[in-house]
Amino acid sequence: MRKALFLDRDGVVNVEKNYLHKIEDFELVDGIVEVCRRYQDQGYLIIIVTNQSGISRGYYSEEDFALLSQWMVEHFKDFGITITHIYHCPHHESIDGACECRKPEPGMFLNAHKEYGLSMASSVMIGDNERDIEAALKAGVGMNILLSPNAPSSQADKIIHSLRELL
Repeated sequence: MRKALFLDRDGVVNVEKNYLHKIEDFELVDGIVEVCRRYQDQGYLIIIVTNQSGISRGYYSEEDFALLSQWMVEHFKDFGITITHIYHCPHHESIDGACECRKPEPGMFLNAHKEYGLSMASSVMIGDNERDIEAALKAGVGMNILLSPNAPSSQADKIIHSLRELL
């Protein structure tokens, strides 16, 4: 079975900027390219799972998100990295009600599992928020890493302060 490196987008792949949706505002987190390359070289698919409530809130459209996502996929190709899929949840519970895809729910992970035949136990998640870790745990992801400069504790297997700690 295949295995995946699941990544949250904002705060892990790109520097956190509230409701990022413009290419000119996109900035890679230090070390993300090298981390992706390392996992890709070990046979992991690179899959992004991202909450995007800015769509539901009306800050940007599905089309805006799709344009940035396509640009990001091409940008990573320049580094020799294939992003297999970007799953996103456009919902926000206070606007749309509960859904199965918004982290901490595991819907995006479960869709990836089904679509790509993944071994969740052999997969890895890197998130910057406890809800990322909670969703991955619910989906059975075997190794969960929290990227946080100041988290005192977490359900994650490991807390790191910089992606460079994984290299």
